Amino acid sequence: MISPVRFAAALAAALLFSLPAAAQTPAQPAKPYEPQVGQPGKDVIWVPTPDEVVDRMLTMAQVTKDDLVYDLGAGNGKIAIAAAKKFGARAIGIEYNPDMARYAQGNVEAAGVAERAKILQGDIFATNFSEATVVTMYLLPALNMKLRPTILSMRPGTRIVSHSFTMEDWEPDETSVFDGRRAYFWVVPANVAGAWQFESGAEKYELNFEQRFQKIEGSMSFSPLLQAGLRDARLRGFHIGFTLVDGNGVAKTYAGTITEGRMEGGWRADNGTEGRWTATKK
Repeated sequence: MISPVRFAAALAAALLFSLPAAAQTPAQPAKPYEPQVGQPGKDVIWVPTPDEVVDRMLTMAQVTKDDLVYDLGAGNGKIAIAAAKKFGARAIGIEYNPDMARYAQGNVEAAGVAERAKILQGDIFATNFSEATVVTMYLLPALNMKLRPTILSMRPGTRIVSHSFTMEDWEPDETSVFDGRRAYFWVVPANVAGAWQFESGAEKYELNFEQRFQKIEGSMSFSPLLQAGLRDARLRGFHIGFTLVDGNGVAKTYAGTITEGRMEGGWRADNGTEGRWTATKK
């Protein structure tokens, strides 16, 4: 029978000789991050937009090398990469998940477009993307609506494209369908609602507009007794146009641009005469 003392010594020796072997066992490397379709995120699950739809979205927005594209909810970075690689634009993706953001930035670098594109880790509701000329997104309807006030406050003419989901009563300017998938396009409209002081040569009248997003109706007040409605009033971003029949029965078609409470442009009458016009917000 072995004594307790000898047993303890033998056990200690066995442990001592086993330590180097254990210490030499290499640590298992961490498995590289791989996103999974359907994985939960902050507000949505991750489902990548098909490449063909990405291409159509950027084509709808007429993206060029002069654009700055912000992709809200960048996922694996494919929209930012396509905007930079195929369309030559600068692109920034905003992704909330830190692991996904690092993964997407790795994709950007692997695609060779790191000089024109990058992925930021951040919250789309807390990140300033007001400098964008194009905004892309694949979010849920409730998130689109939560973002809508911010989008409508952006610079008129900013182009917006959404995969699958609308902005409810803000009707799109264009809808494309590719293999059953829908993409919606809007142009942020200028705010023209209200009264404007209109001038063209010696003529000075009051111009009034009612507006619901990009849809407008208007009238011209020639006097307290005479108010004429505008025909074909249209608004696209910061561009405005309408036709007016003046007091002499001459139809004039007006086209102009809007900048910070001022409109200016030219008109052409159906009798061939032309002129310039301005309007200032009252």
